[in-house]
Amino acid sequence: MDIIKAILLGVIEGVTEWLPISSTGHLIIAEEFIKLSVSASFMEMFRVVIQFGAILAVIVLYWKKLFPFSFRKKPFVRRETLSLWGRILAACLPAAVIGLLFDDAIDALFYNYQTVALTLILYGVLFIVIEARNRNRVPAVNDPGHITYKNALLIGVFQLLALIPGTSRSGATIIGAILLGTSREAAAEFSFFLAVPVMIGASLLKLVKFGFAFTSAELAVLLAGVVTAFVVSLFAIRFLVGFIRKHSYTAFGWYRIALGVIVAAYFLTRAAA
Repeated sequence: MDIIKAILLGVIEGVTEWLPISSTGHLIIAEEFIKLSVSASFMEMFRVVIQFGAILAVIVLYWKKLFPFSFRKKPFVRRETLSLWGRILAACLPAAVIGLLFDDAIDALFYNYQTVALTLILYGVLFIVIEARNRNRVPAVNDPGHITYKNALLIGVFQLLALIPGTSRSGATIIGAILLGTSREAAAEFSFFLAVPVMIGASLLKLVKFGFAFTSAELAVLLAGVVTAFVVSLFAIRFLVGFIRKHSYTAFGWYRIALGVIVAAYFLTRAAA
């Protein structure tokens, strides 16, 4: 049963990690009904490490764009790819520094339904407002490789917002990129690329903190979640890229608001019972 539950959580992670709707917001509700028979420390690690499966999907889908050392690439293309990685790493710096210093404190203070409900609604409203504001604007950047180092660093500052549960890492970086003049599609792709070092680092950090002394049952549960998140992410990423070519992020804004209200109502009702 725990493996089936891990697969269900992997499905939720694979879908919600890439859509700007907050994987944490969905997992905090899901864990009310899908409870693994594991320790609290394992569950804390599991929530983060299943993201590694989602990251593998980005690496597979964007391998040609992200791998700089292919002999099939012309020298100037390899230089452009390395330059893109320079921008990705620049954007990762703020979250890497603050995350390493305050990860545990942030989780202790903000991993609760009140924060998640508030941030779901707040950033849902922001998506609607920003899309309305940018309706007739022509983006200045249509390729993630053309984002400047300055704007990459600023997008990294926006990514800091995602340290607060319920914000959505992809949502925060996409909002930041769009405000800085990036097209929806380029903003989404850059958000995918940023996730690679950020989430690999976060997964390794949680694994080191937990230790590697897994029982066979724990290892099976973890692998089930990671593999499922990988497979589902392949479809979720393709869906998002196809969707935003024809539509805005407004629908995701309304969805976030509705989910935030549901999260608040559910936990308030449970507390009153």
